[in-house]
Amino acid sequence: MAYDGLIMPFIDAASIACGFHAGNSDTIKKTIDLALEHQVKIGAHPSFRDKENFGRREMKLPHDRVYAIVIEQLIKVDLIAKEKGARLHHMKPHGALYNMAAKDRGLAQTLATVVKDFDEKLVVYGLSGSYLVTEAEALGLKVAHEAFADRTYFDDGSLVPRKQPDAVIDSKEQMIHQVNQLVKNGTVTTVSGKTIAVKADTICIHSDTRHAWQYAKALRELKAQIEAGT
Repeated sequence: MAYDGLIMPFIDAASIACGFHAGNSDTIKKTIDLALEHQVKIGAHPSFRDKENFGRREMKLPHDRVYAIVIEQLIKVDLIAKEKGARLHHMKPHGALYNMAAKDRGLAQTLATVVKDFDEKLVVYGLSGSYLVTEAEALGLKVAHEAFADRTYFDDGSLVPRKQPDAVIDSKEQMIHQVNQLVKNGTVTTVSGKTIAVKADTICIHSDTRHAWQYAKALRELKAQIEAGT
């Protein structure tokens, strides 16, 4: 949580680790307190049970098992939020679970069903144009097509895997350029140099990215400039 307090003033919504890939009840409480202090929407960020790899290792689990681990995490964060007088706004899977659900229709259906059963008022955050958002929409759920400020893209709209050296944007100037392009043109330039369409209802930055809070501050300033028409 080294940068959470610095990032929180500049964001609109926070996806909070539920204890399976990071964090515990104490960090969930502290993060919700920070979110409430800065009027930031609170979301659950469930993952595979994989603290060793920060939830970024793919796991092939039966769909009923995925359902069970995700709803367990939703219940945990929701209970803490209610203790604080808050409510959950969204659900966004983390790491490998997120990326797998973007391409695996069955897994996406499972995650959407969890949200439908748990609280159909929750917004499902998913990779723009992916199965996760289309399957959630098919169940009548609210969705947010998510684009990324600090990650690079392949030509098919998927994210470049973190194991590749060019996966994470490590330049504020490049990050600002990508977000400007997303917001103003609805496009992104891929690692191959191709321009592709990407719908962006929400834009993500990762709190564990180097210079994360400076990125968040820069994006808040960019948002103000765009809204002012400058």
